[in-house]
Amino acid sequence: MTTPDPTQSRLPISLEFFPPKTPEGADKLTAVRQQLYPLQPEYCSVTYGAGGSTQDGTIQTVRAILAEGCDAAPHFSCIGASKASVREQLAQFKADGIKRIVALRGDLPSGYGGFGEFKYASELVAFIREETGSHFHIEVGAYPEMHPQARNPQADLQAYVTKVKAGADVAITQYFFNADAYFRFVEDAEKAGATIPVVPGIMPITNASQLIRFSDACGAEVPRWIRTRLEGFGDDKASIQAFGLDVVTDLCDQLRCAGVPGLHFYTMNQATTVKAICARLGW
Repeated sequence: MTTPDPTQSRLPISLEFFPPKTPEGADKLTAVRQQLYPLQPEYCSVTYGAGGSTQDGTIQTVRAILAEGCDAAPHFSCIGASKASVREQLAQFKADGIKRIVALRGDLPSGYGGFGEFKYASELVAFIREETGSHFHIEVGAYPEMHPQARNPQADLQAYVTKVKAGADVAITQYFFNADAYFRFVEDAEKAGATIPVVPGIMPITNASQLIRFSDACGAEVPRWIRTRLEGFGDDKASIQAFGLDVVTDLCDQLRCAGVPGLHFYTMNQATTVKAICARLGW
């Protein structure tokens, strides 16, 4: 278990939420954010949500966060989009006071036959820069253990470098539990000329089956020693959460000691575990 070290400086953190689908969910998320704001996040990002096909919920949540006095960034997917629709959306972002964007390719909807005018996230980043100059601070995704749809690690790294050279400011990684994968990725990226900050994405462990399902889908490796311990706990939620808190806090401390530029928490719209991790880190 990690104990707070007062000599360690506090890292910048950011928080990721998904848009609620019901008024009750929106109220719950508002309460969660109020619990997390004392951590002084640099900004909050808002995803499309699982299977999201429109940005309505994303934008409503971003507007709420901005109104609460915190910076906010919508996840912005380009798959299937036209340049005209992206241009219109960027104008709306500006009108809403949005100054950050998490630029992603996104997943091709089931049964969708084409890519639209954008095939890669790098093309979206380049278009945002062409249209809006430096107005937006652009975050992009990074995959220390390789994007699940990449041909191989070399091709994945080249895709990342292309996004960076197109004008990205910062990268946020897919979550991981093997810090060496992150360090190796950053080293390889820098050797390839991509020198922007790479912020580790951090996934709290609170639900074993959900974590393994997510990880299998997104290509994040859950090391065997973690999997077997989680499986051994069965339905003992308290033990799973206590073990998960130890594992993720230790990972954050290892990353902090190595000098990472920040931590990006995948909150799953929950406050308790993120607060507990940060408390153990002395924040």
